[in-house]
Amino acid sequence: MTISTLKTPGGTSNEIEQPNGVGESKKGIENHKSAAKHHQDAARHHLEAAKHHEQGNHTKAHESTVLAIGHSIMASDCQREDAKHHALNSK
Repeated sequence: MTISTLKTPGGTSNEIEQPNGVGESKKGIENHKSAAKHHQDAARHHLEAAKHHEQGNHTKAHESTVLAIGHSIMASDCQREDAKHHALNSK
């Protein structure tokens, strides 16, 4: 694994480990699978929230919404890691 410096649009630098092998490719695959799973879970919780609102159970709707947002954030984290992986390997 090598260390690369990634410049952000604001001019700051972040050091990132650059993947260099089959094992790192597996990590990318897992990032995609994990992001997809979190997106599916977020969608499921959003649908549950809508159902709870329709039934007038707003407390459960709020709980489902919080879970949906949490899964969305985790999916974004996986996507961000994958974007770093692709950016570093596109050189």
